[in-house]
Amino acid sequence: MSKAIYIATSDQNSGKSIITLGLMSILIGKTAKVGYFRPIIEDFVDGEQDNHIETVLSHFNLDIKFEDAYAITKSQLIKKKNKGKIGEVLDLIIEKYKKLEERLDFVLVEGTSFAGEGTSIELDLNVLIAKNLGIPTIIIGSGVGKTLEELVDSLYLVYDSFKIKEVEVLSVFANKVQPENIELVTKSLQKSLPPSVLVNTIPLISSLNNPTMQEIVNELDAKVLFGENYLNNEIGHYSVGAMQLHNYLVHLHDNALVITPGDRSDIILGALQANESANYPTISGIILTGNIVPEESILKLIEGLSAIVPIIAVDGGTYNITNKIGSIKSEIYANNTHKIETSINTFEKYVDIESLSQRVITFEAEGMTPKMFQYNMVKRAKQHRKHIVLPEGNDDRIIMAASRLQDMDVVDISIIGDKKQIENKVAELGLTFDFSKVKIINPKESELFEDYANTYYELRKAKNISITMARDLMEDVSYFGTMMVYKGHADGMVSGAAHTTQHTILPALQFIKTKPNSSVVSSVFFMCLEDRVSVFGDCAINPNPTAEQLAEIAISSAESSSAFGIEPKIAMLSYSSGASGKGDEVDKVRTATEIVKQKRPDLKIEGPIQYDAAVDRAVGKSKMPDSEVAGQASVLIFPDLNTGNNTYKAVQRETGALAIGPMLQGLNKPVNDLSRGCTVDDIINTVVITAIQAQGL
Repeated sequence: MSKAIYIATSDQNSGKSIITLGLMSILIGKTAKVGYFRPIIEDFVDGEQDNHIETVLSHFNLDIKFEDAYAITKSQLIKKKNKGKIGEVLDLIIEKYKKLEERLDFVLVEGTSFAGEGTSIELDLNVLIAKNLGIPTIIIGSGVGKTLEELVDSLYLVYDSFKIKEVEVLSVFANKVQPENIELVTKSLQKSLPPSVLVNTIPLISSLNNPTMQEIVNELDAKVLFGENYLNNEIGHYSVGAMQLHNYLVHLHDNALVITPGDRSDIILGALQANESANYPTISGIILTGNIVPEESILKLIEGLSAIVPIIAVDGGTYNITNKIGSIKSEIYANNTHKIETSINTFEKYVDIESLSQRVITFEAEGMTPKMFQYNMVKRAKQHRKHIVLPEGNDDRIIMAASRLQDMDVVDISIIGDKKQIENKVAELGLTFDFSKVKIINPKESELFEDYANTYYELRKAKNISITMARDLMEDVSYFGTMMVYKGHADGMVSGAAHTTQHTILPALQFIKTKPNSSVVSSVFFMCLEDRVSVFGDCAINPNPTAEQLAEIAISSAESSSAFGIEPKIAMLSYSSGASGKGDEVDKVRTATEIVKQKRPDLKIEGPIQYDAAVDRAVGKSKMPDSEVAGQASVLIFPDLNTGNNTYKAVQRETGALAIGPMLQGLNKPVNDLSRGCTVDDIINTVVITAIQAQGL
């Protein structure tokens, strides 16, 4: 049984990063401990790291040191090869790989693709390494600049080279294919290769090939004058500003890079004004050639502009610099989450994930690790795409989360706010944002405003609400967003980044209301600990629930646990375990436990039980040796809000656990509340769980 896969290429610039990132995303969701290894890497400067390794280790948060993720550099390899010591290289590669294999469930091994080596030498080396590691292979080839026959022949040649050496080839990827040729390429490869080899074809994604301003800075050794925080801006087009401004403006395209001598203040200021104008495309950056920096008065004027784009100065003539930019081969960097998410999303869209997973991963991991939990959440949300409304469009974190969610392609989004303000905010933050895919709604200007106000009036007129009051309330983003969910114009709502819990939940209680079998709205947090995911409830809503409410919270939390793939083993927490404790609080927990047993005899539950006895196997076995739950609880129910809220925050802060939630339970339609201290990742995770709730799980 193989615990690894080897990625090999048929040529340079095959785009194997998209395959590596896509495969890593699958592995994270299927196995508990995943590794990444590159036998041979490009030379790197002391104090820095290989970009490929840094990107994978940081994005997927892998528990691997940089020096353990590779065996040898290119220059070291060449020296060894010239001395006839290739055997020593293989010994080193095997030794370092085996150390990872011993402590991990699965290792993704990325083969060579360095410049300057002949294709045959590189191919032979890949075959030799895969053969000696004893692991199957995935082959990648680029369709750029090739006829159909050339692409098929080149991939078959690599396949045959591995098969001759008895290295199993699991799959062949044709990458960077023109979208209209995907089916043709797939069928041609399937005819050429044995049925046992999975064939996948991925189209050319232009945004992945576009260099960023950071890459241009690195390549040209440029000096950054403005916009250092926006160097991830991608370059869609570039043009030279050597003509009069009124003529140059017509040559601007979206994500344009302006190249102009540093003394052309008319072009510089004109391009910046065009960037702010709704009538012209956005500007990704400006390059000032000739090592000329504008005069102090011009610099001061630029500093005062609201929209910021990177402006860099380079040493070299305009013609020479333009040629250098055209030759830059874009890469994916650790801090460019847009390209990483686009790569993963593209992989999942065009690749037969299930078939590939069955071939690559030949075992099932036990339990549910945090990484597996997060991967499976996103996967499930994508299966039945839902529409989520975000009412707080004036909050930077919401805009950044929406941009990331676009890259992930996991949900449809509506944002409540002023469109022009949001457009300006996107420009200021330097975000990649497709406004054609996001609905921006200003309640007062919406065609649905009167309908929503009338609906609210009819629902609440018995509570002495007038139509005027209804209109006033519908101007409130929380009420408007909740009404979108009520009317079916959105499947769920996520709010609370800039509003209180009460402000977020009150509209839902008023007209979305609780499910028929629910009398109480409660919440859970998914606590992603180092080696497991636990469900904590209720830590956000009910200050002092009764025994009956506590029982309902436990049942709802168990159902939420099951819905998200975690087997529910319920611990009803108290300050004592078993029958020894006395007092009103412990009696309440004891009564709640009995109610759950009566209503849901199928659930595994223990209570009252102390926290340590619930989660620590040794303590649990000592205090309650016959319990099915003690020491292995996955659902922890706290007796009151004071205990629950403080405990989840203590666990989060002291252990570094990721707390996803709160997720509200008991409402007819999903509305979820954020903490006002939430991060962008918190928003994304909450949107994803809201989408899953909207699927009816």
